[in-house]
Amino acid sequence: MVYGGPGPGQIPSHLPSPRILAADGQPQRTIDVHAHVMVPSIEQEVSGHPDRPDTPEQRVEAMGQASCDYNAQAMIPNCLPHLTDLEVRLRAMDAMGVDMQVLSPSPNQYHYWADPELSASIVDRLNTHVAECCAAHPQRLVGLGTVSLQHPELAVRQLDHAIDELGLKGIEISSMVGHRDLSDRTFEPFWKRADEKGAVLFLHPLGCPMGARLAPGYLSNHVGQGIEHAVAISHLIFGGVLDRHEGLKVVAAHGGGYLPTYIGRADHAWEERPDACTCRHRPSDYLKRMWFDSLVFQPQVLEALVRQVGASRVVVGTDYPFDMGHYDIHGLLMEARGLSMDDKRAILGENLATLLGL
Repeated sequence: MVYGGPGPGQIPSHLPSPRILAADGQPQRTIDVHAHVMVPSIEQEVSGHPDRPDTPEQRVEAMGQASCDYNAQAMIPNCLPHLTDLEVRLRAMDAMGVDMQVLSPSPNQYHYWADPELSASIVDRLNTHVAECCAAHPQRLVGLGTVSLQHPELAVRQLDHAIDELGLKGIEISSMVGHRDLSDRTFEPFWKRADEKGAVLFLHPLGCPMGARLAPGYLSNHVGQGIEHAVAISHLIFGGVLDRHEGLKVVAAHGGGYLPTYIGRADHAWEERPDACTCRHRPSDYLKRMWFDSLVFQPQVLEALVRQVGASRVVVGTDYPFDMGHYDIHGLLMEARGLSMDDKRAILGENLATLLGL
C-alpha cells in the first residue's frame, strides 16, 4: 500500500488509523520532528528586494509555470492557516495522533542571501516567533530556530541566543548556502559551536540547483529534494565535517533522500579510490551517527531505512502542513511488517524524546 498526504493543508479531521499503543497499553507518545511555521510579514518585507536571488522568473525556470501557479493558487493559501494559527495546528495534531511537534521555520524563510543587518532581523523575528509558540503550549510544542549561516560568526551568536535565551532545541539548516556546500571551511565556527552546545541540526533542503531539468512534473520537489539530501549528507561525510565534529546531532528530513538506500556505492568508492577516501570511516558508518525522519511514504522503504541506520536513528516526520507531507504515520508504521513493536514505539516518540532531552 502507498500512503500519501491528504492534499495541500487538508489534514484529516479524524485519526486515519488506530494509534499504536505503548507497553502499558496507553497510546504511544508520538513526536513529529518535521513541522513548519511561517511569519508572513517577513515575506512581505523581502518581496522584491533587489538582492533576493529567487525572482519569479527564476522560480518559473526551476519549477515550471504549472507548479508555480498551483503553489500560488492552491497549496500556499490552503497551508497558510496551518502555518500561522496555533488552534488550527493543535486540532490537526489531534486528528493525526501527534502529541508533540518540533516546530521549524518554513524553508522558504531561510533567506541566506540577506546582508548581516537584514538577516539578523529575519532570524530574530523567526526564532522569537517559534519560541513564543512553544511557550504558549509547552506540552505540545518544542522549537528549532534558524541562523544566518551565510554569516558564520553571526550564526554562532544566533545559535547561542536561540538555545540559551529562547530555549530552542537547535537549528534548521538548508543543504547549501548560496553557492557554498556544507563542507565549506567557512562554516567551521558554526559546526564547532553546534557540537559544543549539543544542538539538534535539522537538515531540510530548499530546492535543487539543477534549473530547468527539474521543471516538468514537479520534479523540482519530489526528485530534487532527494538529490539535495544525498549531496548535502555526502559533503558532511566526505568533506570531513562529521570527523572534525563527532558530536553533531544531524537529523535529515525526507528520510535522507536517496543516500541511505544507495550508500553501498559510496562505500565502494571509499574502498577502491584514493580520491574518495577523504573521511576516516566507511560512509555507511556515518549514517548510524545521524537521525532520519520517516517521510518515505512506503512501508517497505521505511523498513529499508531502518535496516541501514537502525531503528534508534529513525523518527517521525510529517512535513506538516504541506501537500508533500504524509499524515497517517500510525498507519504507515503498522504496515511496516518487518519492524517490531519496540521499533515502532521508538520511532513514534522515544527516539526524539531522548534526542531532544524531553
